[in-house]
Amino acid sequence: MKFHQNIYLSGTWEKPIETINKASIVLLFGNRDLVKDKVIMAEIRTHYPNANIVGCTTAGEIKDTKIYDDSLCLTAIEFSHSSTSVHCGSITNSSTLEVAKNLADSLHKEGLRYVLVLSDGHQINGTELVNGLQASLPEDVLITGGLAGDGTKFNETLVWHNDEIKLGQIVLVGFYGEKLSLGHGCIGGWDAFGPDRTITKSESNVLYELDNLPALALYKKYLGPHADELPGSALLFPLVLKVDDKRMTRTILNINEEDGSMVFAGDVPEGATVQLMRANTSSLIDGAEIAAEHALSKISANYTNGLALLISCVGRRIVLGQYCEEELEVVKDILGEKWAYTGFYSYGELSPMVNSDACALHNQTMTITTICETDE
Repeated sequence: MKFHQNIYLSGTWEKPIETINKASIVLLFGNRDLVKDKVIMAEIRTHYPNANIVGCTTAGEIKDTKIYDDSLCLTAIEFSHSSTSVHCGSITNSSTLEVAKNLADSLHKEGLRYVLVLSDGHQINGTELVNGLQASLPEDVLITGGLAGDGTKFNETLVWHNDEIKLGQIVLVGFYGEKLSLGHGCIGGWDAFGPDRTITKSESNVLYELDNLPALALYKKYLGPHADELPGSALLFPLVLKVDDKRMTRTILNINEEDGSMVFAGDVPEGATVQLMRANTSSLIDGAEIAAEHALSKISANYTNGLALLISCVGRRIVLGQYCEEELEVVKDILGEKWAYTGFYSYGELSPMVNSDACALHNQTMTITTICETDE
């Protein structure tokens, strides 16, 4: 397994691009205008002629323990014994659930070990995305990924596969090979406060009422002065959704003043219980450390290097501020110096929870996927 990583920033690459003719996949996260630049993309294609280029816009690009804005973060990967395939589809004017099912069906299943998901982060219902994928993929296939970001603007997000750079797009990357070793970790670190509230009226990912009261009005009451800054301030105060024995964090993507509703990144089912959450800086960083430990525990001790894909939430970046890179540093402290680190800050994260192998939609979490390959 061989890597080359690079950053395009302020009109130039950080270092000369290394040619890897046998690279099968190039992860490219970052700025929409740069990825539409034909000169830049032609240069990348020259160095990786046999690779599929996949990526998305972000709320911050990750390379090693640094966060970049308005860059292109490149990671080219060559496998010795494994292979990849890429499939993409559009949810624009289509059902997210059906598109996800069809995409998953299109993946060849023999030898499939892992599916990386990159999805539009603005039009999507992340719960339907996960449900559609799980309905058509074998239970033993790991699913992780993230929803594209748009900084803190929440206007539009793009996902790309080679020259296909679109709104409303979902890209699946299938990873195949018996010599792959995979790990995953997913932890939040937010503190719940205030009383539990019952969802008494909702539809899919739109919340109308809590305890038979208009949801938005009740939420604004708890936010106090932060209410004037909605929907952006909602990143600071997500909700924890409690369904049976599961706990999932949900972030508000938008609000509707006319009907007093709130739109979330994933489903908020009627009858579920929710509670407001707020940030604790130390807990967020500790959460990233625990996620790294869990990801490392999933792979064989014989694997001391590989790719660590870090997808963290834009809300965490805003809350942590100048301390944000500390959550990347603690991950590297756990995994070590020999790993290649890449990823992005997202509008939603896809990963199994700790002590589970079933993928779920998360918000406000740090998710880590470790990908290794033996050369034996």
